[in-house]
Amino acid sequence: MSIRREKIVILDFGSQYTQLIGRRVRAHAVFSEILPFSFRLKNLKKDGLKGIILSGGPHSVYEKGAPLIDKSILKLGLPLLGICYCHQLLSYISGGTVEETKRREYGYAEVLIDKKDKLLQRIPKRSQVWMSHGDKVLKLPSDFIPLAHTKNTSFAVVKHKRLPLYGLQFHPEVTHTKMGDRILSNFLFLVCGCRGDWNMGSFIETSKREIKKRAKKGRVILGLSGGVDSTVTSILIKQSIGEKLFVIFINNGFLREGESSNVIKNFKPVFGNNFIYVDAEEEFLEALKGVKNPERKRKIIGKIFIKVFEREAKKIKGITFLAQGTLYPDRIESMPLKGPSSIIKSHHNVGGLPEKMHLKLIEPLKDLFKDEVREVGRLLSLPKHCISRHPFPGPGLGVRIIGEITKKRLKILREADSIFIEEIKKTGLYKKIWQAFCVLLPVKTVGVMGDKRTYENVITLRAVTSEDGMTADWYPFSKGFLTRVCNRIINEVSGVNRVVYDISSKPPATIEWE
Repeated sequence: MSIRREKIVILDFGSQYTQLIGRRVRAHAVFSEILPFSFRLKNLKKDGLKGIILSGGPHSVYEKGAPLIDKSILKLGLPLLGICYCHQLLSYISGGTVEETKRREYGYAEVLIDKKDKLLQRIPKRSQVWMSHGDKVLKLPSDFIPLAHTKNTSFAVVKHKRLPLYGLQFHPEVTHTKMGDRILSNFLFLVCGCRGDWNMGSFIETSKREIKKRAKKGRVILGLSGGVDSTVTSILIKQSIGEKLFVIFINNGFLREGESSNVIKNFKPVFGNNFIYVDAEEEFLEALKGVKNPERKRKIIGKIFIKVFEREAKKIKGITFLAQGTLYPDRIESMPLKGPSSIIKSHHNVGGLPEKMHLKLIEPLKDLFKDEVREVGRLLSLPKHCISRHPFPGPGLGVRIIGEITKKRLKILREADSIFIEEIKKTGLYKKIWQAFCVLLPVKTVGVMGDKRTYENVITLRAVTSEDGMTADWYPFSKGFLTRVCNRIINEVSGVNRVVYDISSKPPATIEWE
């Protein structure tokens, strides 16, 4: 769905912070679009394009196979901001010298401003920044001048003498850089001349107009899960085209405790006869017998979902469009478009269904991050309990059971997960946590219960905080909370004698285990 707006393009050179840059830009009410570094510059749509940010990356500009960019980018007439690796890249392609340095900078550093400039307006003479580099610019190109330095880096901030081209050796997008948000703001508004008119109210109005226009002739079908993404998508489309929308809720058997009945209770009254419920638990379990590989599980679950969905869709006449609740992070993680980033995992609603069913695709949320989707939900007057729900993967508990999926293992995980979430809500922590869940491990451990030796399952607790799911940190529960949850699970869930807590951040780990 194409929405005309001003935007900043971010070219991804493999930085772990690329998506964070995108969110920081959007936080200033400016739309951002992430593209791979290899994107052909001549294909850039100039309509509304106000500037380009080049993300950092793990490479050295002088190494074989390093991601480079055509020098013609300097002649586009657009403001350009290169960060970390791309600060060095700007100098490198312009005739400067970049080499490995003996004094690497990782972590905090103090930057000192040498010259005033739009980019550094309202920035103190000295401020804290976050460095992460082993190379540095030793000699600037003749057309560039230094604006700031650190103890170990003479060219911490640089600028082209005539053109709006800038380089930052540090990362302005991370919170560790105290004035980083202001630097980004200066780039957006003082250098690029952005208005800052990207908001969810205008997004909803434009989306409704486009949905009405596209679905003028034909009906729309949507796979409803009850999660935030599909719920917001379904309500947005229903408010656009009314009774022309049909929703199918497929119970794959991998839902949380009471999930199926709650979805029916909440959505049957909204969609009436256009709400279709399918209990396909046995079909999914049969197809997954003996399967342990996580990606194979995802593929099989996706394949069976398509099969069931297609079977039910054929019963409805006049279906022309398929609607999906795909979000921007889904597309970024699943299809990096020849960039140096790797595919993290396949998503159930990225690809597959449209090709298989020959339906035209409607994905109204495909350019949004999760927090933006929640805001859309609020503006659409969705109940708070729907908007604030934690993310839940399409394959559900199927990718939270490490190893083979069986009814017995699903029962164990479902009961443990229910206790964990119940205790989080009791303590008033649910809204403070981005995502919380249990994982059933494929190992058993020795225990002692009632003076008897046991050999039972291990449950892992996982809870993280995040702004958009692209980066995350583990939630620091109190000892009392973890003790209470552990005791309840071991005492109330048959087949569990050990509970552990996952304190990995993303990156290097992902939020889900599979």
